[in-house]
Amino acid sequence: MSDAGPLHSRRIVVTRPEAQSGPMVAGLQHLGAQVVPFPVVRIEPQKRVPGLDAALRNLPAYDWILFTSVNGVTIFWEHLQRCNLPAEAMREINIAAIGPATGDALRRRGAEVAYIPEVFVGEALGEGLPKVAGSRIMLPRAAESRSVLPDILRRRGGRVDEFHLYKAIQVYPDTEALAALRGKLDALTFTSPSTVRHFMQVMNSADLDPTALPGSPVVACIGPITAQAAQSAGLNPGVVAATHTIPGLIQALVAYFDWRGDGR
Repeated sequence: MSDAGPLHSRRIVVTRPEAQSGPMVAGLQHLGAQVVPFPVVRIEPQKRVPGLDAALRNLPAYDWILFTSVNGVTIFWEHLQRCNLPAEAMREINIAAIGPATGDALRRRGAEVAYIPEVFVGEALGEGLPKVAGSRIMLPRAAESRSVLPDILRRRGGRVDEFHLYKAIQVYPDTEALAALRGKLDALTFTSPSTVRHFMQVMNSADLDPTALPGSPVVACIGPITAQAAQSAGLNPGVVAATHTIPGLIQALVAYFDWRGDGR
């Protein structure tokens, strides 16, 4: 941790799944923050994904495959391997990613990414994707995903096959983690609607009021969709990252505390 960093001594709660929180934790600590790990979800692959094996063996029938998360990329590739399909099978298909982190996960696996929207949300991916009318589109993603993306694609004339590869499972932090929330906090961070939803469930079961935590921590969201989920849950987002990525969220926190300027 850097004692001179712009987030020096800020106690920032990270609600991301533990297995995916490393880069965010490291980024915050590099800037001097005291990270409070508080994972409220874990990612669980679905044991059965109806129709997926047949679709994978018929990949050339698809014009596009759209990936909306790094988790989706990781689990999709596991299915490719299980079906004994080489990564080269993906090279004849147009691939789109919802944002740069998902795009990077695809490129690390040798895939070429044909399209990433300028704004990293489902609406922008659906509206901006080229050559949708008449195209057959594979959409591997989370079971609890919003319907907006396939709805837009179908409205534009695409034929969409959805495959629910994984789901976010509630995690209940232990007593030590809950005790950490009773100290003064500076920020609560949320990186998806599911982290908001499950955080609120944890607060309810622990009989804690998330709007009355010590220090009145600012609610910081990775983007507008997560911010909408926070508002619907009764929270008041004070930070919404303009760039909807983990680095963008960290930079938004730096800008917020610099603007607030309360002497730390």
